[in-house]
Amino acid sequence: MINIIWVAMTVIGLLFAAANGRMKEVNEAIFHSANEAVTLCIGLISVLVFWLGMMRIAQDAGLLQKLSNLFKPIILKLFPEVPSDHPAVGYILSNIIANMFGLGNAATPLGIKAMEQLKVLNGGKSEASRSMITFLALNTSGLTLIPTTVIAIRMNYNSTGPTDIVGPTLVATICATAGAIIIDRFFYHRRAKKGDK
Repeated sequence: MINIIWVAMTVIGLLFAAANGRMKEVNEAIFHSANEAVTLCIGLISVLVFWLGMMRIAQDAGLLQKLSNLFKPIILKLFPEVPSDHPAVGYILSNIIANMFGLGNAATPLGIKAMEQLKVLNGGKSEASRSMITFLALNTSGLTLIPTTVIAIRMNYNSTGPTDIVGPTLVATICATAGAIIIDRFFYHRRAKKGDK
């Protein structure tokens, strides 16, 4: 469905530009954006490689295990249907920790694996379970300690203070995560009450 939307937006944009005689500007924008995208990707790769390396050092030093042990009781409270020894718990923890360090690209495959494991727990049903909804809410709100990608983008565009975003990001993601949990629990309990009736 998303592919259809993107194709439709592109075709509509090109037709609109052709109808208004602005194809020259569109062509210039396409080539300029392509050049800028390559420059941005190279800048992002360097920062992501650095933080992935730091994550590897943290893993070898046992810091990630300590963080996992710290967050595991919270995760088990948020996901009461998931057994503590189930592989989904490990994937959920890894996804959350990767998101905390702003490594969205590393967090994505872990999130997909977590969803696959939660679907197995749900009996393979196409309808999302409570745990799947909670995980989606947590993953979308994305508590972030170090917004690596945003820092890299700000560095690429010569920001005078690329790390100034750390404080506001932390406050915003704490609020978003707290809001996601509250809304998730509100609708879960509301649905549970309707089910009791």
